[in-house]
Amino acid sequence: MQNSSAQAQSPAPSLSYLLAVSTRRRIACIANVYPTVKALHPREGRRKWRLRVAKKFWDIPAERKPAYAGAPASAACEETDFVTDDDPLDDMSDDAPGIGILVRTDYSNEEAWQAFYGKLQESEAEFASAESPEDDPMTGDAPQPAEGSSSSGPDNDRNALDEDDEDEDEEPPQIFFVINAPPEGRARFANISNLAALRLLNDVDVRAAPSPPAGTKRIKPPNRLVDHDGWQEIYTGKTVWIYDAKSNVDQCVRLVSGHGGPYGTASGDSWRARVNHICELQVNLASGAMTIDFGGMDRWDYEERVRNMEEAVQPLS
Repeated sequence: MQNSSAQAQSPAPSLSYLLAVSTRRRIACIANVYPTVKALHPREGRRKWRLRVAKKFWDIPAERKPAYAGAPASAACEETDFVTDDDPLDDMSDDAPGIGILVRTDYSNEEAWQAFYGKLQESEAEFASAESPEDDPMTGDAPQPAEGSSSSGPDNDRNALDEDDEDEDEEPPQIFFVINAPPEGRARFANISNLAALRLLNDVDVRAAPSPPAGTKRIKPPNRLVDHDGWQEIYTGKTVWIYDAKSNVDQCVRLVSGHGGPYGTASGDSWRARVNHICELQVNLASGAMTIDFGGMDRWDYEERVRNMEEAVQPLS
């Protein structure tokens, strides 16, 4: 990670545990117009429908917004079509292996990409080999058989050995799902912004914007990625990392944030991280064992922020 500081909070759960929880979604119940949007655009899919719902939310007056987005999510809300509908890119995001998604968006230097990808594979293999069963919070001591029950014998021992063999044959869990589109599919990903990547691979949501520090005025003009009428557009899902034209030179990728941090930061902000660091970063970020705050300094990619904020207010196609 370049120009970064991080705070370790707790030991990281194992990768296999993270894979089980990484696709849980937190959702605000602003879906009352979703069925109508879905009926008007039947071929689009969940993420585009949610974006259209969010667009309607941003268009309503400030005083009406809390009635749509202020209530906390409920279990009933999380079972609605707003959450469970399919999306054309679910196979590259929610349903794909891994706890992070790495998207190649520059195809001009195959040699540089192959060098980067080789380092990523080495890093994933090293990380997987360093994991041990006792690191898994889902794995405790083996339960002891009840007194008087039969827990050993030829059949039981043979079954145990078979299970051990099966465990040894299993591939280690992936950390990243890599999107390296074939030539016919590259137009969708070529040189896309952080916001465009989030909209393709994560689900849009809305939350109350962080409170400005005492004596700080709200941003003007307002922008939904930071603060619009006291609300902020955010994105939920697996962490997105972007290989861009700069990556060919510095062997880094953009780490994209799905939501702003302290007041003044924006959803879609990004920082550059070196390939040999990103596996550890991804696991620790996904587990909550680490946060990246840069000591409050403005060290996000400024050009990418400007690009995101301009795209955020453009009409949906």
